[in-house]
Amino acid sequence: MAQNISLAYFEEIAHGTVADLPEAFRAGAREVVILVADYPDAEILAELEIDDPLELTGLYEGIPMTEKSIWDLPTQPDAVWLFREPILAEWRDRGDVTLEDLITHVTIHEFAHHFGWSDAEIARIDPWWE
Repeated sequence: MAQNISLAYFEEIAHGTVADLPEAFRAGAREVVILVADYPDAEILAELEIDDPLELTGLYEGIPMTEKSIWDLPTQPDAVWLFREPILAEWRDRGDVTLEDLITHVTIHEFAHHFGWSDAEIARIDPWWE
């Protein structure tokens, strides 16, 4: 069982994950804001056509680096969202990973979107769900 499952704990693990990235990736991740909430809000769920809020553990909001242009004028910084309750539910259901490993995995997955990877591309190399 996790010692501390607060929002701050999730944020600490996520920031540590980014700090441990190789420098080539850390440089591209520096401008991304990490946000942690208990659940995704109704607007996000509706936009993604998700009925069950427990189905969404994380989300990247922004323009992937592979699509950015010097002409883009950002209205807000890119963000990686982590959703605590869905992550905790998945962690409890799985029972075969540590909470820290799951938070790290979701963080890496969302940052992969920032770097321009699609879900299909991530799934091809991600052994997590095997």
